[in-house]
Amino acid sequence: MTIHNKNIMYNKGLYHDWVPKPVQLLLIVLLMTVVMPLGGVYTGNISYMVGGTGALSEYYIWANYASTIGMGAAMPIVLRLKMRFKVRDKITLVMVLLGLLNYINATTTEPSVIIASALLIGFCKMIVSIELFLPVMTMIGNRGMFYGVFYGFVLVINQLAGYWAVEVSVLYNWQQFFIVVSVLCFVMALLQWIFMHNQYFALKVPLHYIDWLSILLFVSTFMFSAYVFAFGKQQDWLNSTKIINAGIAVFVSFALLVIRQTHLKRPYLSFKIFSRNNVLHGLFMLLCLGMFMATASLQNIFAVGVLGYDQLTNARLNLLMIPGILLAGTIAVFWFKKDKPLKMYIFSGFAAMLGYSVIMYFSMVLEFSYDNWYLPLFLKGYGMTSLFISVWFYTLDKLELDDMLAAIGLALVWRTFLTIGLFSALFSWFQYQFQIVSLGNLAVYMDGMTVTSQNVAANLKTIQLNAIIAANKKIFGYIVVAGFGILGYVLTHHFGRERFITGMFVRLLSGKSVIARRRLRERKRLSEEIKDAAGTAF
Repeated sequence: MTIHNKNIMYNKGLYHDWVPKPVQLLLIVLLMTVVMPLGGVYTGNISYMVGGTGALSEYYIWANYASTIGMGAAMPIVLRLKMRFKVRDKITLVMVLLGLLNYINATTTEPSVIIASALLIGFCKMIVSIELFLPVMTMIGNRGMFYGVFYGFVLVINQLAGYWAVEVSVLYNWQQFFIVVSVLCFVMALLQWIFMHNQYFALKVPLHYIDWLSILLFVSTFMFSAYVFAFGKQQDWLNSTKIINAGIAVFVSFALLVIRQTHLKRPYLSFKIFSRNNVLHGLFMLLCLGMFMATASLQNIFAVGVLGYDQLTNARLNLLMIPGILLAGTIAVFWFKKDKPLKMYIFSGFAAMLGYSVIMYFSMVLEFSYDNWYLPLFLKGYGMTSLFISVWFYTLDKLELDDMLAAIGLALVWRTFLTIGLFSALFSWFQYQFQIVSLGNLAVYMDGMTVTSQNVAANLKTIQLNAIIAANKKIFGYIVVAGFGILGYVLTHHFGRERFITGMFVRLLSGKSVIARRRLRERKRLSEEIKDAAGTAF
């Protein structure tokens, strides 16, 4: 086959050659703007969905987790799907499917349908996302700089989408936002059909190597886990046979998933990277990040339950994180451009999250004003974004492309669902228990001398609010203590650098250490693999 014929059959870009480069970039940005915030539900909308369908809020929390699980399930096979189908056919079909799924969410009142739809939305979303990740990463040329640009952009879009979802629900109804998203998906499908080329990315690979049973076991494992986290408090945890049975199903499904991978020639998941030092430490830091991210539930309780904010005002609070998000993304670009060590950037992220927790600890009062939110939410936005970028970069550093794709699904579910779901469930349980303790302590002062029978009803609300504040304050106190421990851990961790005098001596003699040269070679090889997989969009 001649080179000319290869160029006709294969095209490593996304769009026709006649499409100007600025228009190509605009189309990629538009597609990312629509696809990246997609989810089965939007957290600010949950109260409206509960009121509109009469279902428990736990079903929609479960659906929210399902979107992340769908993304993780798709990740190990996205590269094979990329090489199997023509890019225009695949993107157009998937965008049409996303439009249909959002339309289903807008027209159904059955929560189980929304949960299944959310799972499929996450799966389809990742298929489209990989087509955008790799070309943009190749354009930027540096994985760390790409993370700075990508997470800065995506997290800002997510905050805006969450606010718009609530605003549309207030002005119209919760179904209307899904209709708007559905129309946007259909418009994007039409645009991609017009401008995308109709060629293969590379030599076609068969789909029969995909082990669909492993995908089913993966989904089963984490969907049962999501049920436990979502319904644990409502079902009273181990006092419920449903929670116990779901917990057993989690372990059985995961055991079958692991056993199956050992008998497959081409396993769906790879567990060998979890023996690497940087992966284990990265997962631990993601666990710590999950603890801080789960404070969103405590923040919502304080804002809505204590301060009495409506849903739109509460959603507007998330917009206050945008300056911090943009600052963290900008710092990341310059940080990785100058190839500075990760330690202090990670330290700054955890320090910002600790600062947010300290401020919230001292701010648990009824007189808290809206202006007082600016600083803590700026710190939260900075900390969240910087840790998403730096810890994710460190966790996946020095991994071969095949191993990365085979394990990134587990890492993604760990970062975005398991850690946050676990701590959210724990905080919910502790919040309730601490409220009971606080009410007991306050009851000591409730006698005929301090609270008479004539004004007891008027004081009960204040007493309840103070119990909620005391419970939140206690949880934030424990988080602050843990936060100082995390900062100590970050300061003492080596992050892949030599810790011995010998390593320093070798570096002084050679100018660059053996480890530094090895990391440089591995990064160069990884960059070449990504370029070969993604091609160049421009």
